[in-house]
Amino acid sequence: MSVPVTQQPPERYRIERRRFLKAASGFACMFLSGGLFHNAFAADPFPLPPLPYPEDALEPVISAQTLRIHYGRHQQGYLHKLNGLVVGKPYAEMALDKIILTTAGKPDLRLYFNNAAQAWNHDFYWKSLSPEGGGTPPEILKRKMKKAFGSVDACKKELVRAAISQFGSGWAWLVSDGDTLRVMNTSNAETPLTRGLKPLVTIDIWEHAYYLDYQNRRANYVEAVLEKRINWEFAMKNLNRR
Repeated sequence: MSVPVTQQPPERYRIERRRFLKAASGFACMFLSGGLFHNAFAADPFPLPPLPYPEDALEPVISAQTLRIHYGRHQQGYLHKLNGLVVGKPYAEMALDKIILTTAGKPDLRLYFNNAAQAWNHDFYWKSLSPEGGGTPPEILKRKMKKAFGSVDACKKELVRAAISQFGSGWAWLVSDGDTLRVMNTSNAETPLTRGLKPLVTIDIWEHAYYLDYQNRRANYVEAVLEKRINWEFAMKNLNRR
């Protein structure tokens, strides 16, 4: 009985098979060596921090819809970009404030700064607000406000003035500058951290923070936050922080 001769596959098939095996090998090496393995299995170095309260907790001053979009799209977007930027770089091991200070003022690192600073600013902003906010500041903070501005109301008016005088997007801040308090505004992603100042509370004055609820009435938004939602306890905690 004759043994059948094994038929060789066509040359085109053998070439395509070699290409497939080569591509699969390269994919496996890439997967195991870093990028794809990280994206599939490793946690992002900068996850979205949880909010300190439910999405509807700041109503009617800030609607649940505004908060949901602001937190879930804008802040998440900055973190998503930052996580993509830091893969395989030393920044992945740094805290956000360290990235900010390391990259500030360096045009070639502007993307790192912008996304890290905006992520940090937003987390600080949510903590600067409280469903039980507004009212009278703690006594020590109140005394400092009186010394720096003349009264608590004068301090609030300075914050409103800083917010409405900021051209375009940015932030209004109450900061500690040595032994005194100051009010300031910053543009875009800028933060008092890069100026050696200690932030106490902030109000986001990018349009996405208030436009759905107040349209172009930025001053109304800031006044409502200061009267009913600003977290003076958080400011006091930051004042005591070394």
